[in-house]
Amino acid sequence: MQPKKAVIIGSGIAGLAASIRLVAQGYNVHVYEKSDKPGGKLGFFSEKGYQFDTGPSLFTQPHQLEALLALVGEKLSDYFTYHKMPVSCHYFYEDGTFIEASADPDLFAKEAHKKTGEPVSSIKNYLAASEKLYTRIGQVFLNHSLHKISTLFKIPLLSALGAFKLPYITRSMHKHNERSFRSKKLVQLFNRYATYNGSNPYVAPSMLTLIAHLEHNEGSFYPTGGMISITNTLVAVAKKIGVQFYFNSPVQKITTENNKVTGVVVNDTAIDADLVVSNADVYFTYLNLLSAPSKAQKILEQERSSSALIFYWGIKKEFPQLSLHNIFFTENYEAEFAHLFDVKIPFTDPTVYVNITSVCEPGIQAPAGKQNWFVMVNVPANTGQDWVAITAAVKKEVLAKLERMLGEPIEPLIETEKILDPLLIEANTASYQGSLYGTSSNAPMAAFLRHPNFSKEYNGLYFVGGSVHPGGGIPLCLKSAEIMSNLVAKDRRL
Repeated sequence: MQPKKAVIIGSGIAGLAASIRLVAQGYNVHVYEKSDKPGGKLGFFSEKGYQFDTGPSLFTQPHQLEALLALVGEKLSDYFTYHKMPVSCHYFYEDGTFIEASADPDLFAKEAHKKTGEPVSSIKNYLAASEKLYTRIGQVFLNHSLHKISTLFKIPLLSALGAFKLPYITRSMHKHNERSFRSKKLVQLFNRYATYNGSNPYVAPSMLTLIAHLEHNEGSFYPTGGMISITNTLVAVAKKIGVQFYFNSPVQKITTENNKVTGVVVNDTAIDADLVVSNADVYFTYLNLLSAPSKAQKILEQERSSSALIFYWGIKKEFPQLSLHNIFFTENYEAEFAHLFDVKIPFTDPTVYVNITSVCEPGIQAPAGKQNWFVMVNVPANTGQDWVAITAAVKKEVLAKLERMLGEPIEPLIETEKILDPLLIEANTASYQGSLYGTSSNAPMAAFLRHPNFSKEYNGLYFVGGSVHPGGGIPLCLKSAEIMSNLVAKDRRL
């Protein structure tokens, strides 16, 4: 019997994971990618000996990759190794306060107490509550489709509801953190986790406090070779098990007949398929591939997430005070988020994130004695702003901030530079308005109202990636592929 054929649109992390899962179900899988290389936002480039991952820089929950590869009899260790980071992040404040956030929760609590006066018990209680929120409620909603009644009867929903408290959706993340900590510095530190899905902690519900659990309790990791190792591994495994890739091949249309998907059109050629999985932004999927502008417009009823302005700098010096992950905080976090979501221009004193993979692999990720800086500032989604002027202004502000907080000029140390702004993010990855996570989670129920992983209109059409349930970031994109494949398996049995 001829195996059924699946077409996947896009080769982001979710699309790659989806391809592996569908092969494991017996599908003949074809992936069509508009770019000349796989990975979507998780890309890579090299310049003058400096290696740069272009997108997501935080690696958590490696067990998800282990489990994915095990489905097809592969071991992650055969492709790359990884290690847990002893320090999660270095935090710098304008008054000179420096917090080294150990991956050991006890050591972190002691360090934070030493630097801010916050009681150790407050920090440990917060992390324990974050873990409980994640395990009792978060995992239930993040691991399953929320849009099929039949599914809801099969998951531990009652247990989750039993642990649910109304303030999780009625109280903002910031208000929750203010109640949890005396130190404004600790409030700011834990507020920042709202940015992990492009949201505003002063508006987003306190349910998002579960995000801290992933980094502070489970830990963050570094994949040997950088984040691109994840993309390369998934592509290598997919090819090994028979997935066929077509690059420079944008899908023009998803074809349907009698409320059922029939395939796609690529290069003006109709390609039949038994099912289609879109890893493209769900807004563009409806607008461009299904010619359904009204459906696309409905997606925009939810607020877009923030975007990013990224400077990739080759720095001809090593800074021993910097780690893999570094945060340089603004003095006015609330004003920064008001600018992101209300004013829709970057704040004049932005918080700056600096990722340096050469800290983990010196002499490999950057030339000996030098560092590769991935410098990111959160910015609004593109609504027509002057990004040339904004980029010039932000660069000046970032350089001044880093010079002030590190104690020496930075611009003379820059040997190479490349810039990524919301316009390029949209052009390169078809993320509408350059939004990194599709929609924000600023509304009380927004995190649970993302687009489902299946089409309600067309049988055989599914969705994965950061713009649909359960959200953006590597762990959630991997979960979206798992949810989709479980739905496919169930639908095949019907």
